[in-house]
Order: sequence, then structure tokens, then C-alpha cells
Amino acid sequence: MEYAIVIFVAFGASMLTFFSGFGLGSMLTPAFILFFPPEIAVAATAIVHFLNNLFKLVLIGKHTVWRIALTFGMPAIIGAFIGAYLLGWIAGLEDDQTIHLFGDMSTSLINLIIGVLIIFFSLFELIPFLKRIQFKENKLLLGGLISGFFGGVSGHQGALRSAFLIKLPLTKEQFVATGIVIACVIDTIRIGTYAVSFDFTAIADSYMLVVSATLSAFIGAFFGKRLMKKVTIGFMQTLVGVLMIAIGVLLIFGFME
Repeated sequence: MEYAIVIFVAFGASMLTFFSGFGLGSMLTPAFILFFPPEIAVAATAIVHFLNNLFKLVLIGKHTVWRIALTFGMPAIIGAFIGAYLLGWIAGLEDDQTIHLFGDMSTSLINLIIGVLIIFFSLFELIPFLKRIQFKENKLLLGGLISGFFGGVSGHQGALRSAFLIKLPLTKEQFVATGIVIACVIDTIRIGTYAVSFDFTAIADSYMLVVSATLSAFIGAFFGKRLMKKVTIGFMQTLVGVLMIAIGVLLIFGFME
């Protein structure tokens, strides 16, 4: 059953990224949280996200606008390292940081923080005002730093990256390809930092789950490229937002470990 859930989410989310420039990390992290501790779920998602982006570069990388990718990507390296290091530090405190809520309900600090972040970024999918947030090109350095930081902490880099890139004079193909290059930069830094901070035994023990998610994401990316100019994403964005809120609430209130 766990394979079916993760495979379905990886396929749908990967296809969605070709329409919106984001979505795989937002959807796959909650799916992996069903089977891994939150910090390991973020790391496993980063691996799938990185490999899928490499595959998408083969499909559409020729449209990359390198000037924008480098301007945004260089500060994103710093942000990703800080965010990933912070996640490792928080995870190290987890055993001593039980938070009591109502009655007998309790949760861990890492669950609370990632749950709040998931809910926060779900608002970018649901609230029209936040959907319309856009930035000018002179804010790319700030955008890279912020997007990299939140990518390192929770894997939610795409919504902010898209908000900064969407108003630039880019074609849809350039928008997607440039975002993919930036995502690869962030993923490289955070995976390396996670590898130092976390015990990847759980990922190694469930490597077929990660492999299945990666292959499913490849297939989703292939179909996403073919359907990029034909499919609207309004319904999918709303669905992503609702699911993210549900997972975030379950994490905050200690129903998911």
C-alpha cells in the first residue's frame, strides 16, 4: 500500500511541476512522512527531487536562462546550507523536545516546525492574494537566499522560487528550465548537509520505495512535458494545498511520527 501511495503522489506531483514550476517537494514530503521520521522524509524527498530534476534537464534544459539561474542560484547555496544545517540541529534535539499540547496530546519539536511550514506554504496554493505575489528581477538575490533556506529546512523551495521568477520576461519553457537548474543547486547542497547530519539507515532499508518514487517521477515528468501547454493547474494547486494542510495539522498534533 505504501508503494502505491508514494508512486501515485510522485507521478502526479512530477507532472504538476511542468505546469507550475513546483509541486514535487510539496506533495512528496507529506507522503514520505507516512513512512519516515519527518527529517528523513525531507531527505528522501530531496533525493527523488534531485534525480527527477536531472531527468527533466535532459528533457527541457536547453531553454535555461543561465544569467537568471546563476543570480538566483548562488545565494540559494548559502540559504540551503543554513536551512539544512538548522533542520539537522533541530532533529538532534528531538528526543529532548517533546511538546505537550492539549490533555494527553503531545508532539515533537521537529514535527511541529515542519507541520507549521507545510501549512504555511499550502497557503501559496489556496489564497488568491498569495498566488499573485510576484517580485522584480532586482530581488533575485533575496529570493535565492529565502528559497534556498526553506528548501533546506522543509524542502518547500518551489513556491517561493516561482513567485520570484514568474514575472520575469521568460517563456514558459525558460521559466520551468531555469527553475529546474536552481532546484538542482539547492538539492545538491541540502542532500550533502543531510548526509552529514542524519542517519540514512531508514532510507537504505527502504531503498526500493525511494527508487519506485524516482522512476514514477520520471514518468510523470515525461508526460508533464507533453501536456505542459494543454493542462490547467488550478484544481491541482487547490488539491495540493488541501492535502498539505491536512498533513501539517496531523504533524502538529502528534498523529504522525
